[in-house]
Amino acid sequence: MKTIKTITLLTIICLLTPVVLTAQNQAYWIHADQVKPSKQSNYEQITQDFIEACKKHDLTNSDWATARTDDGMYLNIMPIDDMADLDKNPLAPLMEKMGEKNFQAVFENFDTCYDNHGDYILYLMKDLSYMPNGLTTNTPEQNYRKWHYFHVTPANEQALYEKIKEIKALYEKKSSKEYYRFYRSGFGTMGTFYIASISAKDEQTYSKTSTENNSLLGNEGTKLFAEMYVLLEKYEVKSGRMRTDLSYTAKK
Repeated sequence: MKTIKTITLLTIICLLTPVVLTAQNQAYWIHADQVKPSKQSNYEQITQDFIEACKKHDLTNSDWATARTDDGMYLNIMPIDDMADLDKNPLAPLMEKMGEKNFQAVFENFDTCYDNHGDYILYLMKDLSYMPNGLTTNTPEQNYRKWHYFHVTPANEQALYEKIKEIKALYEKKSSKEYYRFYRSGFGTMGTFYIASISAKDEQTYSKTSTENNSLLGNEGTKLFAEMYVLLEKYEVKSGRMRTDLSYTAKK
């Protein structure tokens, strides 16, 4: 798709969306691989070999973080400036240095590990996120993740957006110790959903903080969450971890 078509389509989507995605919301390009259970060790080895090739050939302008959900979904997460970045091929310099045949062989090996994969955009919603010490996706020593998915129809999205803001206000009033980032689905997804991403050291730490938070928010919290759930088309929770060993950061 040409850049002008991509930008035009994004503009139309934003005009039809009740929640405006402003420049303050960082966009992320997500490449998702649903890896077969029997192929996950292969997939991770291929990824680590690919990262070594990136380091060897000094690949620049192509940082990504990788997360793995407990159901075997690997998410490669790349920040982008705008939709025009989708028309770029950040791996082109690597292919040139490796040689097209060797480069293609890597991705042919990847293809043996899954039957389904795809790409989409998420936006980090600054005004919905609650991180009193500063909004960041970098949480050292807290690589465990709990992702809460809030699926919503167009008719209820604005109401959901406002309800999430009310919940954030309660967290702020109570000085909650359960911090979270909110994302909204964008280009490439079927339907609309919001994700609350919570970082923790491990499952036990997450559960302890969550229990303490529920007690802290009390009846006010119970009421607000009940009002939010009424607005949802579907609610689901996923667990996983950030995989720093499968991530790549280019030399600066």
